[in-house]
Amino acid sequence: MSQPPRRLNDLLADYFEDLNLAGITEFPPIPGSVQNGAGRQQSGENPLPSAPNAGIPSPAPASSASPSMKKFPDDQLEPILARVKPALSLRAKEAILRDMAQVVAGCKLCPDLVANRTQTVFGVGNPNAELVFVGEGPGADEDAQGIPFVGRSGQLLTDIIVKGMKMSRDEVYICNIVRCRPPGNRNPSDQEAACCRPFLEGTLRVISPQYICCLGAVAARNLLGTDLAIGKLRGKVHDYRGAKVVCTYHPAYLLRNPPAKVQTWEDIKMLLRQMGRM
Repeated sequence: MSQPPRRLNDLLADYFEDLNLAGITEFPPIPGSVQNGAGRQQSGENPLPSAPNAGIPSPAPASSASPSMKKFPDDQLEPILARVKPALSLRAKEAILRDMAQVVAGCKLCPDLVANRTQTVFGVGNPNAELVFVGEGPGADEDAQGIPFVGRSGQLLTDIIVKGMKMSRDEVYICNIVRCRPPGNRNPSDQEAACCRPFLEGTLRVISPQYICCLGAVAARNLLGTDLAIGKLRGKVHDYRGAKVVCTYHPAYLLRNPPAKVQTWEDIKMLLRQMGRM
């Protein structure tokens, strides 16, 4: 069978990416296919390309990590995070985050990410922030500049922060589940997210925010360790080690689905009420 035109492939890829960003990860079976116990199709052919990494599992437990994953980066992060004490000064937090960023820059745990990255993208913002935004992973613009959320999605996030929340990007902290760009902007795999988990947890430990906003299903599921779709996570206040967590749609999804901005604004208003800013 000849391959469909490239334009059709592109449209299908965009369609499935939109579904992933919206948190829609399960689809009805295709008539005539056979389902096994895990719910996967066992037909002779798959008439449609599957959504890349559509099922976003919970972070793998530490016990399932390989010996090399346990050794690095934990062995380098432990002495850095040992410097985290109550009531750290701003200068001390900046130094710890800077040292963590250097460890990230040398990380080679994920061959696919290392081979395709221009540079790592650690995080940006106020180390004393009461609010941290957590996204999925860097895109092309972020990979080029080394700063999270600087492309079109980043501009929309900036508008949400500045125009909607009446805050500045300098007041908050912004980072991602993974610190390297997944090739083709695909979802990070569960192993990649697990490899980057120490960096995410370390960042949040240093900043110690009161509030966290998860942008999209990938961020929400990995941070909270849940399989729930973003539609079921929205509208509620969750907990991450004492911080209040609000989940909403990723800005990239909003760019392709402007009507969802209404729901996102409801999420942001709920966050502002929690913060005592509304």
